[in-house]
Amino acid sequence: MPASTPEHAAHRAPAPAGPGPADAAAKRAEAEEASAFAHAAVPPDVTAAYGELPDQIADFYRPRSAPGVPAPPAPLVVVVHGGAWRARYDRRHISPFAAYLAGRGFAVASVEYRRGGEEPPSGGDGSAYPREETPPAGRWPDTLDDIAAAVDALPALAVRALGADTVDPRRVVLTGHSAGGHLALWAAARNALPLDSPWHRPSPPPLRGVVALAPIADFASAIRLGVCSDAVVQFLGGPEHVTARLPHADPAALLPTGIATTIVQGTTDNEVPPQVARAFAAAAALAGEEVTEAVLDGIGHFPLIDPAAAACAVVAEEIAQLAW
Repeated sequence: MPASTPEHAAHRAPAPAGPGPADAAAKRAEAEEASAFAHAAVPPDVTAAYGELPDQIADFYRPRSAPGVPAPPAPLVVVVHGGAWRARYDRRHISPFAAYLAGRGFAVASVEYRRGGEEPPSGGDGSAYPREETPPAGRWPDTLDDIAAAVDALPALAVRALGADTVDPRRVVLTGHSAGGHLALWAAARNALPLDSPWHRPSPPPLRGVVALAPIADFASAIRLGVCSDAVVQFLGGPEHVTARLPHADPAALLPTGIATTIVQGTTDNEVPPQVARAFAAAAALAGEEVTEAVLDGIGHFPLIDPAAAACAVVAEEIAQLAW
């Protein structure tokens, strides 16, 4: 019987499947992450404390001259790093991005804050933890205590660290990546917190705006999607605290803010999926506030903070739109 007949074909072993779209997407995401973490940490020009605890510090980077950028004093960009509020990632992994912004003419403050779990001995790349072990996310209320204190203190602290001829404390933009994007949005929304919240402030903070990069911006959708190994539930202190603490921590519940807000989101982000940003933008619209959405087609989670990626230039331009 010829090998091509249907009877023989029915008993033939199936041909190995080639790489599918999911495999290609996973490899691209791995390459994007590897590129973002391939840069050596960039030492700051100055490090200063905004509190008494070891993690209550910020790194400052002086603005570098750039073509077409006005001379200092420069706007201050406050950078809040991500890492699912976990100690395995600290501000060192975002230092190349902070230095990149300084190279675009901004004064930069990169904030450290208390996070969940123990700091790994090797530093901020997470290599001290086996992949199967997930340390807890965030510390309640310490993480929010630190961000509130830092954002309040940094304009004056930046002037002392870098000089009044270098920093214009009247032009401050917050930016943050992933969990740091959540913290940047939250810090800009403290006037919308419940009146009994320890972090409530009576008026909007004096900011030019917020540029949140792939932020964990809507806690309901992030919980539903299990973002970052259920980091949101851990950040809130466990399932028993979610209902009570959401009004004090969820940016989508703290609207309107009165602060100009831009979300930069890649369409192929598999760490904080685009649905999270869309849910926040929808909540803002319902509250009567317009959020600018910069959607980057075919871009994942990490190029937004990778100086080697074109997406990083888009981020810098969005910051410039608010800062200058």
